[in-house]
Amino acid sequence: MRELPGTLKIITLWLLLGTVVFMGFKWWEREQQRSRFVLNEGVIEIARAPDGHYHWAGRINGAPVEFLIDTGASGTAIPLSLARELGLTLYGQVHTNTAGGTATGQLARVDVRLDGGVHAERLQILVLPGLSDKPLLGMDVLSRLNWSQSNQLLRFSPK
Repeated sequence: MRELPGTLKIITLWLLLGTVVFMGFKWWEREQQRSRFVLNEGVIEIARAPDGHYHWAGRINGAPVEFLIDTGASGTAIPLSLARELGLTLYGQVHTNTAGGTATGQLARVDVRLDGGVHAERLQILVLPGLSDKPLLGMDVLSRLNWSQSNQLLRFSPK
């Protein structure tokens, strides 16, 4: 049996090394995410992420999403691309004020389930075409909880 050419061996070695580095990075990312979310005796603690924001993993109509917690938003909003991906029925065009100015969007109803057991069923959300890739979790959900912020940590507990 003939040996593989030297170039093919080197390419294979680099591909294996790249795969190991990629898998190691994904493991590290998952561990970082897990350490930022703690559920302890009914209290949910979420640490600020390296990007300076708070993130809360959950589901919209059963599909996994990662919400960006936005205590300055009155309602929950998702990008139009995500609404299409989820096959949401959109209704009612609305104009709203955002941090970036006035925006036009549509409404949808969804079931939201957040890690730690928090849920909101048939929640009316805003679907915005100009919203970045992460859905925003607003005060329409957060106000259902007692919450506080200190030392780079958000704490949530049932009301």
